Amino acid sequence: ATQTAFQRVLWRSMIVSFWVSLYTVLLAYPMAYYLVFGAGRRKLVLLTIIIVPAWVSYLLRVLSWKVILGSTGILASFLTWIGIDFGNSPLLLYSTDAVVVTLVYVWIPFVALPIFAALERIDPSLLEAAYDLGCNKLQAFLRVTLPLSLPGVVAALVLVFVPVVGAFITPDIMGGGKVEMIGTLINRQFGTARNWPFGSSISLVLMVFVLVGVIAYFRSGGEDAKRAL
Repeated sequence: ATQTAFQRVLWRSMIVSFWVSLYTVLLAYPMAYYLVFGAGRRKLVLLTIIIVPAWVSYLLRVLSWKVILGSTGILASFLTWIGIDFGNSPLLLYSTDAVVVTLVYVWIPFVALPIFAALERIDPSLLEAAYDLGCNKLQAFLRVTLPLSLPGVVAALVLVFVPVVGAFITPDIMGGGKVEMIGTLINRQFGTARNWPFGSSISLVLMVFVLVGVIAYFRSGGEDAKRAL
């Protein structure tokens, strides 16, 4: 039974990490693309706006989303104003969705930076050559920009996936004890359960899993992977 419960928690952690990684990349890539190719003189200002939230306490950023998604939060007030009333029940709070939304918000700045760096390294002459050969903007993006920025995208995925697997503060606060992940399980074993051997075993399994993933990434990406990070 314990093994089955552990497998269920591990699987949930993998799923949450996958969706958080995917959503952050899908949101951060357009931001980074605009910064490199469309922001012009506003690049530094916009880049600062993206980075500044990362300087705020992690706990405060998580708690801010608890306020937003709560029954009396900003989102609930807006929906009530337009005629959608949820009563006193929270919208997404204390659910896996709330955990995913909060983690996406927390990690977007860290995902945007490696993608931004990868896009900035693209030689503009390559895009000019693509246009000269008859490519439109979409074709140039698909054939030149996207392939050359993939090392940064993969680096961003690894940068998010690895720490999210072991997250415990966000699942604990936004999940309300209903969304157990590897991090919260380890925290409970060392805390209230006082089962340190089991907690140590889980921590070791998680560490090995993460190391295998990172080593596989570097071996597959070679020098491009190292430059992306």
